Amino acid sequence: MTQLMTFVNAIPGNISQGLIWGILAIGVYITYKILDFADLTVDGSMATGGAVCVMLITNNQWSCPVWLAIVCAFAAGCLAGLVTGLLNTLLGIPGILASILTQMALYSINLDIMGQSNRPVSVDKYPLVLSSREVSVIGNEPITIILAIVKIFVIVAAIIAALYWFFGTEYGFTIRATGCNQNMARAQSINTKKSTVIALVLSNGLVGLSGALLAQYQGNADVNMSRGAIVIGLAAVIIGDVLGNVIFGKHFNFVARLAFAAIGGIIYFMVLQIVTIIGLPSQNNKLFSAVVVIIFLAVPYIRKSVKTSFGRAAKNSLKKGAAKDA
Repeated sequence: MTQLMTFVNAIPGNISQGLIWGILAIGVYITYKILDFADLTVDGSMATGGAVCVMLITNNQWSCPVWLAIVCAFAAGCLAGLVTGLLNTLLGIPGILASILTQMALYSINLDIMGQSNRPVSVDKYPLVLSSREVSVIGNEPITIILAIVKIFVIVAAIIAALYWFFGTEYGFTIRATGCNQNMARAQSINTKKSTVIALVLSNGLVGLSGALLAQYQGNADVNMSRGAIVIGLAAVIIGDVLGNVIFGKHFNFVARLAFAAIGGIIYFMVLQIVTIIGLPSQNNKLFSAVVVIIFLAVPYIRKSVKTSFGRAAKNSLKKGAAKDA
């Protein structure tokens, strides 16, 4: 009973945190699913967004509004994605290696931005968009918790709406075409290098935005806050994709895919909470994340293999039946 109450009390926090990471998952979806680009920059750009946001909010020399700090965090993420894109398209460095190099450089840059490994930001001193205190069941009225969750939900919904509009534009279609088939896209006079850079800039901008919100939520920006972020992002994308396909099937459209990427983040943190309650040591969370990704990556392949096997068996049975009749 105590464990059940612990899980129930943690639900608001899991939803809020899941939606924040869901923004990162949407960014990962752009590169992983749409562009077909293995981008590991997110393991650095998320911390960059958090560092920029916190340093601007807490700067004593000028008063920076929280919303402006979030916009700057988005821009910082965009710059990180731009570097990865230019390394790949202008210098010919393979995508995964280019993103690793950018990620490594960002670690030092994040330390330079903050001046130390960790910078706190208090909801008592600054009007933060979201804080973990607001979604705590202890000491808060239900309306306070609901309003806090609604705030992050509105942000996620606005991002999905903006992306739906963007990917309906000419630039959006060129990115989708580049991800589907680069050779065919080039044959249609599409500048695939430009499309790749735009997608990476947009993706890491969203990751930086996610980092800004996460830093406010947890009350600090840390140089290691985004370590393993790509695994969580992939887990959310894959969980959402598998569940969406099961629920909607052929009607699983673009908007639903973006929404389920964010929902995948919520499910991930819910499951993580269950595992924690069961008693799995916290140091094994990364191992658990990897296992979740493996399972959900394997599900579509196993389903396809099973269908193929049953299909072959059915065809063989029909052939044998036809031979007997003859």
